[in-house]
Amino acid sequence: MWLMTCRWFLLLLIFSVNQGNALERYEEGRAAYQQACAGCHESGQDGAPVPERAADWEDRSSLWEAVLFEHAQQGYLKMPARGGDSSVSDYDAEAAAEYMLGLVYPDRLRD
Repeated sequence: MWLMTCRWFLLLLIFSVNQGNALERYEEGRAAYQQACAGCHESGQDGAPVPERAADWEDRSSLWEAVLFEHAQQGYLKMPARGGDSSVSDYDAEAAAEYMLGLVYPDRLRD
């Protein structure tokens, strides 16, 4: 009985940590998006896809996460690397991309 209780406690602890990490990453992504990406993506400047307009994202690659993360970090066409903000880390650029995708495709968010 004691061993079973310990296992349940451990699973609950792991679940709680993972949920906390997901929420933390979401908040970090939102902050990085506001800092470096929103200036163009909120208005659609220079063809930037607007997160609230799913149609803007329909023709994107089926490798959407990997491609978007690379573009966020390195730039693509008119989009500058890291939204033009060199203080944005690879981690933050990726978190911002995840945040944006979560606005467009909430059902595709990874845990």
